[in-house]
Amino acid sequence: MATNENLPPNVIKQLAKELKNLDETPPEGIKVGVNDDDFSIIYADIEGPAGTPYENGIFRMKLILSHDFPHSPPKGYFLTKIFHPNIATNGEICVNALKRDWSPSLGLRHVLMVVRCLLIEPFPESALNEQAGKMLLDNYDEYAKHARLYTGIHALKPKPKVKAGTISESTAALNVGQTNTSIYIDDPKNAGSGNPPQQPSPLAASLINMKGGNGLDQSAMPSGTTAEAAISSGSAAAPGAQKKETGLARVHADKKKIDARKKSLKRL
Repeated sequence: MATNENLPPNVIKQLAKELKNLDETPPEGIKVGVNDDDFSIIYADIEGPAGTPYENGIFRMKLILSHDFPHSPPKGYFLTKIFHPNIATNGEICVNALKRDWSPSLGLRHVLMVVRCLLIEPFPESALNEQAGKMLLDNYDEYAKHARLYTGIHALKPKPKVKAGTISESTAALNVGQTNTSIYIDDPKNAGSGNPPQQPSPLAASLINMKGGNGLDQSAMPSGTTAEAAISSGSAAAPGAQKKETGLARVHADKKKIDARKKSLKRL
């Protein structure tokens, strides 16, 4: 059942203003939410500060506002189990900002930041958890070990889930990209220029489409003919054609000699 009617209009107005401010500029490592059915309960997820036994943990807490907030301080509780001198086993928080040091001008932002700072620097002298307070004073390493254990069991951040098929889809996209780029022959002058690869010439394209790892069908080429020679000439003559051309040239030369001799005989 909604209990927002228990909060006076001026309190709701003040609360709305603070929540808007927290939403627009959230404190470092803190995310704030509100109970839609009861605006007097504020939730916050606090990231465990780096370098502390609470690192990599997410700790949920709540603040319960009184009907005369902000003139009276809210009450704070941790909903996530935590091993800390100033947090009782039932989650109650012991911090001066929520007690004798409270001021109506402080607001929710100040309270949340103080609580997060409490995870960095506990105060064992005012311990609600006597075991944690004594352990912190006597043997910090043992206290840190115990606190890390609680963090790992109750507050560890969930690992992000990888969407099924993402890796295979990326691999397929990569293969498609490789196939597409293989049909281009880029000019070395374009390297680093940002210009797109140039389309191959018809000859190069036909060579690429031929079978063979280097784009040429070696079995279809005469022995002794290299791929480079075929590409550079574009229309290399076959050995039989070269012999035929040589024979015709000799016939023409002999005919010219015979014609010259006939002309000489006529003059005589």
